[in-house]
Order: sequence, then C-alpha cells, then structure tokens
Amino acid sequence: MRVLLIEDDQTVRNFVAKGLSEAGHLVEQAADGKQGLALACQDKFDVIILDRMLPGGVEGLHILETLRREGNLTPVLLLSALADVDEKVAGLKAGGDDYVSKPFSFSELQARLEALVRRNRNEAQPLTKLSVGDLEIDLLSRAVRRGGQKIDLQPREFRLLEFLMRHTGQVVTRTMLLEGVWDYHFDPQTNVIDVHISRLRQKIDKPFEHALVHTVRNAGYMLQE
Repeated sequence: MRVLLIEDDQTVRNFVAKGLSEAGHLVEQAADGKQGLALACQDKFDVIILDRMLPGGVEGLHILETLRREGNLTPVLLLSALADVDEKVAGLKAGGDDYVSKPFSFSELQARLEALVRRNRNEAQPLTKLSVGDLEIDLLSRAVRRGGQKIDLQPREFRLLEFLMRHTGQVVTRTMLLEGVWDYHFDPQTNVIDVHISRLRQKIDKPFEHALVHTVRNAGYMLQE
C-alpha cells in the first residue's frame, strides 16, 4: 500500500517509515502540517498516518477537516500523544477512521492500517452477490437460489433475507429488523416479523435438509450455516 506519513517527530517518523518499508509498503513523508496537506491534496494514497500536533501553522485536525470538506475520502489513522477519550472523539468526529495513541506497538499500527485499506477497498467495490452455505442471492437480478434451485421471494421477503445475510452469524434483534427492513423506528406491536420469518423459512429452509434461519430465544434471529 502507498502511505502518507505526516509526523513532526523525526524519531517516530523514521521508526514508522522504516517498519512499513520493510513490510513492502511505499511511504511518503512530511515533517509539518503545511507540507503534509499539500502532499495529501496533490497525490493519491491508500492511507494517511496523521499526527494531531504539527508545526508549520497547520495542525492535524485542520488537515483532516480540509480533506473531508474537499471530498477526499482516503482513510486516515490519527497517531497522537493526545490519548484521552475527548481527544479521540474529536479526531474521529473530524473525519478520522482510526486513532492510535503514543506510545504504540508497530505491529498493531501496521495491522490497523491494513484493516483500513481492506475496508476502504471493499466499500469501493460493492457486493453484488451474497452467499451462506448453498444459499445465494444476486442483489442485481434479485435472484435467489439454494442448492442451485431457484426460490421465488416477494420483495419484502427478499429484503428480509438480504438483511439477515448481511448479518450472517450475528443475532438480529426485532428492533434491527423493524428499522432495517420495514423502516419503522418504533415497534408497531404486530406480528409482521414473525409472519415474514415463517414465510421465509417455508421457502428457503423447509424443502432442504437443514435450516439456515435460527431463532435465538428472547433475542431475535440468526442466519447461520
């Protein structure tokens, strides 16, 4: 990955740059805020490591806010000695994607950077298909198949299944379903969820050997192979 490192502490800058270079990454360095902002605006990077407190009249949060205001969505990891919760919240609210406090472990820093880049690339390439075991849905054609067999779903059933598949292995609560599938921000106190779950089970589970939709008692539902 191509990394922009904006850090005024030469010892820290050299340490991080050396470690990332040894891991096979390309690192561009800036020692002050003015130089860092110019590089961030004029070139393309996979991720930016940004110190909060910088010389040159341009501090870290100003760089971050400027990039976001101009539509630059490059993932930014804030690296700072400002470690209390309020400072972290301020950094994340300004548009930061992650926050690492000094002193830090290089292995953790590298892992966090790589995770940010992976997430950013996944978001840039939206999924068009979802699958759990032998169940597959095509989000573009709206086709559903299990074991190669086509399954016809009503629009709300498809939306319900898509929501469950996007949360595979997680407990999905009634509130999550009401908001994510029905766009309700209150509980209408009806059995609409139970009815649709039952219909979905009839179509994607009953004709097959094992069930994918599971009830988690007193919690909600889970889609799991």
